[in-house]
Amino acid sequence: MTTAALPARSARTVRPGAFAFRLVRGLLHRLLPLAILIAGWEAATRAADSPFFPPPSEIVQRMREMWFAGPASHLFLSSGVREDIVPSLYRMALGLLLSVVVGVVLGMWLGRSERVLAYLEPVLQFARVIPPPTMVPVFIVLFDMGTQMQVASIVFGAVWPVLLNTADGARAVDSTQMATAEVFRLSGYQRIRYLIIPSALPKIFAGLRLALSLSLILMIFAELLPGTSDGLGFQLTNAQSMSDLSTIWSIIVLLGILGYLFNTILLAVEHRVLSL
Repeated sequence: MTTAALPARSARTVRPGAFAFRLVRGLLHRLLPLAILIAGWEAATRAADSPFFPPPSEIVQRMREMWFAGPASHLFLSSGVREDIVPSLYRMALGLLLSVVVGVVLGMWLGRSERVLAYLEPVLQFARVIPPPTMVPVFIVLFDMGTQMQVASIVFGAVWPVLLNTADGARAVDSTQMATAEVFRLSGYQRIRYLIIPSALPKIFAGLRLALSLSLILMIFAELLPGTSDGLGFQLTNAQSMSDLSTIWSIIVLLGILGYLFNTILLAVEHRVLSL
C-alpha cells in the first residue's frame, strides 16, 4: 500500500512545477513575437531617421510624460489620465453597456418571435449598414452637444453585433428542449433564464467581442465631433493640428494596448461563464 501511494504523491508534487513551466512558456509564446516586433521597429526607425516615424523608445518616453509621471501615491498616474483617458473610457463603457442592454433585450425578443423578426429584419439590415458618421447631423438635432451625442454615436454603431447575434442565438434553441420545458410547465421567465439565455450565451459573447472593438473605434470618432473638450480623441486632434507626431503615436499605441487588455479580460470572462 505504501509503494502504491508513492507514485501518486510524486505526481502531485510535480504538478506545481509543470504548471509554472506551462505558464512561463505561454507568456513567452505571447511576448516573444511582440518583443521581436518592437526590436525590429526600433531598429528600422533609428535607421530611417524619419520625423514621421519616431522609435518606440521615444513613444514610451512621451507616454510616460503624458500619463505616467505622477507621484507614487497616485500610482504614478499624472493629471493627463484624468483629462484624457478617464473621460474616453467613461464614454466607451457607457456606450458599450447601453449597447449590450438594448441589444440583448431586443435580440431575445426578436429571436423568439419569428414573425416579428421576419417583418423587421430588412429594417435592421438597412440600419446596420449605415455608417455612424453619417448620423452626426441627426444626433446633433436629437441630443445635446458633448457626452450625450458621443455616447449615442457609440451605441448606434456597437449595438448591431450584440442584437443580431443574440437574436440568432435565441432563435437556435433546440426545439426538443423547448418542448421539454413546456411539458414541465416552466414559466416564460424560467425558460429565458434556464434555457434560452444559456443556449444563446456563445452567440452573445461573439457579438460582445465585436461590439467591444467597435466601441473603442467609435469612442475616438465621437471625440472628434464638435462639443468635445477632453478625451483621447480631443488630444489626438490637438496633436494633429500642432504636428506633434510623438503624441499622435503615443495615443495610437495606448489604444492598441487598451484594446488588447479589454479583449483579454473579455475572453477570460467568456471562458469562465461558458464553463459553468
